[in-house]
Amino acid sequence: MTTMAEENKKKPAAAEEAAKPAAKAKAKAKKGKKARIQAPVGNAHVQATYNNTIVTLTDLNGNVLSWSSAGVNGFKGPKKATPYAASLIVKDAVEKAADTGLKEVNVFISGVGQGREGALRAFNANGINVLMIKDVTPIPHNGCRPPRPRRV
Repeated sequence: MTTMAEENKKKPAAAEEAAKPAAKAKAKAKKGKKARIQAPVGNAHVQATYNNTIVTLTDLNGNVLSWSSAGVNGFKGPKKATPYAASLIVKDAVEKAADTGLKEVNVFISGVGQGREGALRAFNANGINVLMIKDVTPIPHNGCRPPRPRRV
């Protein structure tokens, strides 16, 4: 024999259980395609090392719109750091970011690799207007402690 109080306690629990599957279904329905950010102006970060070149396109807040690298485009070994590879990397990154409406970029170049200039020229070739170019390669101020002199 159950009292009215015990029955009332059971009913809300049953109602909550019935509401849970609906909430899960709602969450699954939202998990569709993510809404793309519209960014006509953004930043392009080019990292050109001796071994590789990586290009990242972001909006002005730093949210990544697209990125590409030499390895993603099928280059292996020493070919990854060439200017030709850099031009294809930029083309790939610009195509990936095409649905965001990117038209103008501020370019931040880091590193001393061969892909620096190739990437810069490729932005203009792919219909992206370059507003600013800034070299953000880190430069050591005094650097590491040199090794001690050899004793012969």
